[in-house]
Amino acid sequence: MKFGKEFSSQMVPEWQEAYMNYDFLKTLLKEIQRNKQKNKPPATTPTGLKRRPTLYRAFSGLINRQFSHNRPATSPGGSPQDIESQAILIDSVGREGSGHESYQTTFLMTAEEGGEYELVYFRRLDEEFNKVDKFYRAKVEEVMTEAAMLNKQMDALIAFRIKVENPQGWFDRSVEMTRLASDVAASAAALAASTPRGARASRRVNFLDAIGEQDESSSDDKDEKEDEISVNEKVRVEKPQSVRGTRPAPLEVLNHVTMNNTLETPRSTIKGVLNVPKHTELTFNRENLRKVEAQLQRAFVEFYQKLRLLKSFSFLNTLAFSKIMKKYDKITGRDASKSYMKMVDKSYLGSSDEVNKLMERVEATFIKHFSNANRSKGMTILRPKAKRERHTTTFSTGFFAGCSAALVLALILIIRTRKIVDDPGTTKYMETMFPLYSLFGFIVLHMLMYAANVYFWRRYRVNYSFIFGFKQGTELGYRRIMLPSFILAALALGSVLSNLDMQMDPKTKDFKAITELLPLMLLVSVTVVLICPFNIIYRSSRFFFLTCLFHCLLAPLYKVTLPDFFLADQLTSQVQALRSVEFYICYYGWGDYKLRENTCKSHPVYKTFLFLVAVIPYMFRLLQCLRRLFEEKDPMQGYNGGKYFLTIVAVCMRTAYSIDKGLSWRVVAWIFSISAAVVSTYWDLVIDWGLLQRHSKNRWLRDKLLIPQKSVYFGAIAMNILLRFAWLQTVLNFKVSSLHRETLITIVASLEIIRRGIWNFFRLENEHLNNVGKYRAFKSVPLPFNYDEDDDKDE
Repeated sequence: MKFGKEFSSQMVPEWQEAYMNYDFLKTLLKEIQRNKQKNKPPATTPTGLKRRPTLYRAFSGLINRQFSHNRPATSPGGSPQDIESQAILIDSVGREGSGHESYQTTFLMTAEEGGEYELVYFRRLDEEFNKVDKFYRAKVEEVMTEAAMLNKQMDALIAFRIKVENPQGWFDRSVEMTRLASDVAASAAALAASTPRGARASRRVNFLDAIGEQDESSSDDKDEKEDEISVNEKVRVEKPQSVRGTRPAPLEVLNHVTMNNTLETPRSTIKGVLNVPKHTELTFNRENLRKVEAQLQRAFVEFYQKLRLLKSFSFLNTLAFSKIMKKYDKITGRDASKSYMKMVDKSYLGSSDEVNKLMERVEATFIKHFSNANRSKGMTILRPKAKRERHTTTFSTGFFAGCSAALVLALILIIRTRKIVDDPGTTKYMETMFPLYSLFGFIVLHMLMYAANVYFWRRYRVNYSFIFGFKQGTELGYRRIMLPSFILAALALGSVLSNLDMQMDPKTKDFKAITELLPLMLLVSVTVVLICPFNIIYRSSRFFFLTCLFHCLLAPLYKVTLPDFFLADQLTSQVQALRSVEFYICYYGWGDYKLRENTCKSHPVYKTFLFLVAVIPYMFRLLQCLRRLFEEKDPMQGYNGGKYFLTIVAVCMRTAYSIDKGLSWRVVAWIFSISAAVVSTYWDLVIDWGLLQRHSKNRWLRDKLLIPQKSVYFGAIAMNILLRFAWLQTVLNFKVSSLHRETLITIVASLEIIRRGIWNFFRLENEHLNNVGKYRAFKSVPLPFNYDEDDDKDE
């Protein structure tokens, strides 16, 4: 793989604007190369056989001359000829508005032919480097501030742990101090053994050095501590005389600390409405200790991931500058890369080691306090490995996909051979059994659309796992999503094939109970697998789905996050599936399955629930919008809620028209349905997708596009408009002579699911681009403790 592709593939997606623009600098080098080739005199090639240029180079010898001991040594400054032949001169310039320095390269060969091209290259190179260095410096300052906060949280955790383990105080202080001293000595010995001698000599006190430790100072370390404190002035917010002197005694910390109620529950929501303070007094018990430890563990894991990405950012950009300068030397024949890379190594980007030291201290702290000194366990949590796609998953997916295709073909052939379409019992089958099996078709289609979304999100580097908040390493690939969908499709099609009898048994005057109960048994099996508490069949993903579903059911009582309203949006496209679930309850609950009758639709209770079931998903979204309007005071949430209210009215009018075919109901349903379709289409394209921007770089689209082909966006716009208006057939009352009414309803519902799948991709693409614009690559993790001084700062 070429470096350019590898460089872009390893970028943090949300920080891609902050990375060096490697491709653009390569285009500038190509212009320099074209100019040199244009002005270079034609080379005279020897007549006869054409040989490769490498065969005419001087022989380098069997012994590598680079390591020859007889080579004369050169002075550090180089000979006068070397200095005169230098192509660039790099100066550091103070940056306006900040105390940080920027770098400026002076190109000394502008008088040469084509020098103006190289001058433009170095100007753009300086811009890229200063951009990268500024961004890296800002992010390091952020993590230093966050490290100071984690310091204080660890102080409170250790004090809290002491109070829980010894609620009556210190009974035997000498024994405890001996134990603490032995722990400190053991950890110091382990750290000294694992640290190189040079690193120990040059080590500095940083933010996390004091986490969870009670080191005793000695007179031998006074000189070293003075040096450490003077060096560390740049990165410390406060300059204490010594670590022990500034940190309070462990138990005294608790006098200035309260607990944050960070868990979102209906009770906390009600308290928020009543303006009950979120901070509570400390209660020392093991349950609270477990909660605090779990919260701090999540905070440390997230903080460590941030440090890893910062380290990768520094390494990749340094490597990119080295690669691009080597390309420059190769094209121009100059030796400028050494001078430039010396500047890179001396800059903050190349010389800062705060991130590495923080990573070491976070690892040591996490292993000691959160994994019981088990290094392998701690590092597994800090560095979870992404699950690789197994060959068995690919094979199983293909196998069940083939089974599903074979069953569909067998179903078509059986219907044609038996002439089931012309059978008198077909009408009864379409009104009873077909709605039951169509439920599984809706589920499978939606899962396949989501699998396609995941495939294209990964292809175009949309960080969907971060947007949804998946735990690292638990996100599903598209093959792992397709596998259960094809298994469900094969089981459903197998049930259909075993239940194709159109006539009753002449002896019993009813249908076979076992075959009639197949759809119900399949639905119960799917439900059992979904709620199974054991660690099988994607437990983390199932739990995540059920949590979001529960938040939707209690929409106004939980803080609305993107996964919650994203799932509610999916449910709005599954109204017909929810009606199928309602039909399951009615059909099997009232015993209609024995005679394959449909007495549900004539019952007033069933008609009432037709309204409720159709409205429930839109009601979820309306309540979520109202909750966000109350919390965020964003008027856009109010407009969005108005859109869903209009849709609720339209759905109710269409349902009323489907029950009572009156002219007045049809006119009202027409008006509200068209209004809801127009408003929803506008919201989809302009707000959710961010398109139709008249003055953008890409006319009628938006400035940033992940898909290079603009026709894809215009095609998606046209598809969304057409499929948005497809369900108007319930009002227009289209009739196709060759299709049963239930078949037409199923086709329209499937088109809505397909529209939702298209909407999903562009909705998350727009969300990802918003994160990129704000360099938002991390979720904020709530901390368990709140200090009094933090409240004073807020005031």
